[in-house]
Order: sequence, then structure tokens, then C-alpha cells
Amino acid sequence: MAEGRALEITDAGLQVTVQDLGRDGQAHLGVPRSGALDEPSHRLANRLVANPESAATLECLGGRVAFRTRSAATLAVTGAQVPVTVSGHAHDWGNAVTVPAGSLVELGSATTGLRAYVAVSGGIEVEPVLGSRSSDLLSGLGPPPVEEGDVLPVGPPSGRPVPVDVVRPRKSSPVLRLRLGPREDWFEPGSVEGLGG
Repeated sequence: MAEGRALEITDAGLQVTVQDLGRDGQAHLGVPRSGALDEPSHRLANRLVANPESAATLECLGGRVAFRTRSAATLAVTGAQVPVTVSGHAHDWGNAVTVPAGSLVELGSATTGLRAYVAVSGGIEVEPVLGSRSSDLLSGLGPPPVEEGDVLPVGPPSGRPVPVDVVRPRKSSPVLRLRLGPREDWFEPGSVEGLGG
């Protein structure tokens, strides 16, 4: 970790975890993969700040999180669409923004989607466990969920951010198809039709 580079969490929202690409290839040892649930959004956030795609990000359930930067940093927010403010000023979702030391970065509640990803230049550098910095809430491997007051170390930047993607917000709601299983008879009459809306 570069000296003084860190994020100080001031609001951990519903649930914030540190995630990277997970612990591949260890299922035979009973170790789940874990890692970012929305991997494309995780990868994109890292590309926007010139990190390797494997760098650890913050995965924010419902979007909400707030933190103060202890040094200048470049940040990007992807995944669920959320309002982003830096020291009270609105900034774009899906674009890299460079902020000075002491900035208060706040993500509001998600308006579309479920999990937002925050990448910071240099990546979140918590201690890796079995080759990954990912939180695995089921097994307890990796760092625990982020809490208010936590200070998360950040690595040195690996390059200058460049505009590498066009990020378009999702405009329509996804459609989930329902296929009844062998216990269809467990539903009350009319309840299956009610699932449609």
C-alpha cells in the first residue's frame, strides 16, 4: 500500500463488501469461488480507473455507501445506477472522476439494479486470503463486511485513466420467466397468476 492511501468509511449502507474476481480452482478443497456478483460491472469499474480487472472493488448492495479519501484518487462507479456526489457536488455514474484528499464520496440508493461497484485507482488492498481479497459471507473467508469507521488501504495507481468504454444505463426492466417445478400443487389457486404483476 502506498503511504497514506486509504478510504475511511463513514456510512456502510445496507451491505458493502470487498470483492475481486474470486478464488477460482479451489472447489475441490471446499472453497467457494465468491468474487463480484456482477463481474462485468466490476471489470468495467476497474478499467475506467486504469486498474487491472482483478483489482478489488467495493460491492454495495442497494448502492449506498459513503467514504472519505485520505489521498487524491481516481474513482468510478458502475453496476446499479446510483446518484454519486463528491463533497456535495454531483458526478456522473459510469465515468472516472479524480478527487482530492479529504473528499467525501457518497453513493445514494440504487434507482436501477441491485449492486453498485466502486473502483479506486490502485484497488482496495485488504489482506488476501487464499489468493483473493473477496469477502465470502457464507464461508467467512476474506475480509468481513465493511462497517462505518473502517479504514480500507488502497494500493498505488497503476496508470492514467483513459475513456475505454461507453456506459449506457439500462432503460428497461428485466423480464424473468417462471417455470413451475414438481410442487406446483403447493400454490394456492390463483397465486401463480398473481406473480406476473
